[in-house]
Amino acid sequence: MRALARETHLSPGHLIHPLFLVREDNKKEEISSLPGSFRQSLDHVLRDIEESMKLGIQSFIMFPKIPNERKDKTGTYSYDEKNFYLRAATKIKQEFPECALISDVALDPYSIDGHDGVVRNGRILNDETNDILARMSVAQAAAGFDILGPSDMMDGRVRAMRESLDSQGFTDTSIMSYTAKYASAFYGPFRDALDSAPVEDADIPKDKKTYQMNPANKREALIEAETDAAEGADFLMVKPALNYLDIIHLLKANSDLPIAAYHVSGECAMLIAACQNGWLDYKKAMPETLLSIRRAGTDAIITYFAKDYARMYREEELE
Repeated sequence: MRALARETHLSPGHLIHPLFLVREDNKKEEISSLPGSFRQSLDHVLRDIEESMKLGIQSFIMFPKIPNERKDKTGTYSYDEKNFYLRAATKIKQEFPECALISDVALDPYSIDGHDGVVRNGRILNDETNDILARMSVAQAAAGFDILGPSDMMDGRVRAMRESLDSQGFTDTSIMSYTAKYASAFYGPFRDALDSAPVEDADIPKDKKTYQMNPANKREALIEAETDAAEGADFLMVKPALNYLDIIHLLKANSDLPIAAYHVSGECAMLIAACQNGWLDYKKAMPETLLSIRRAGTDAIITYFAKDYARMYREEELE
């Protein structure tokens, strides 16, 4: 009877597995602040994808750890045809054409300043950044990414991307917009993984509060969602997820577009730490956490627990 009355269902097909790509060969390095997640070379990433797909996970979002010598003020390496990230995407789609591969569209992995936008005289330049993001998007679509994920929170970037993609013939490439990305305290392990935090310099903004959303704001998310939808977004994303379930629910109730949520590194790291200390039961707390994000209204969840959940789902360890 309990199963018959179940309202919310969460399968591996709803989950997106994050991948951290490094340029080196034959490398797999655990992220100390996010146990169970790794910086990996392409050979290990391919094995990770194969394992995940056997578990029923079909979607992957990939982030590059860019060597410092490739970083500059305007992220020129992001659209360089020799960029190892772009070449990796092409190889992944050759090996696994049926997977959905999602990119990261932002300057911070490529910027010596560690920001998602071009920095000049202590300010983030929105419109100059959009021109670079549009060029980056075309390069990613050409490399084979199915869905592009603008995580920068620049105003107007979805329109700039959509127009550039369409003009170059990439009309089928989708955009999963980071619609409501908050200036959150829960991104720490992710920034450790990619070495992408803002640098400490008097002329560089010390945080991302001038372009990421204020955690105090709720209605602002509706404005962002309406704008992104009008500019051509195919998915709307809320980031973080667990601490913003009300925002997920709000967007689901007010938009016909699919809603994604990023269950971010800090949210996952807290649960891992509590379980390692014996304060929580991982096999109970982790599925309940993901179920709550799904119940709030998500169609897709990016989570570092994707493979663990998929294993439990396959082995029928879930109620």
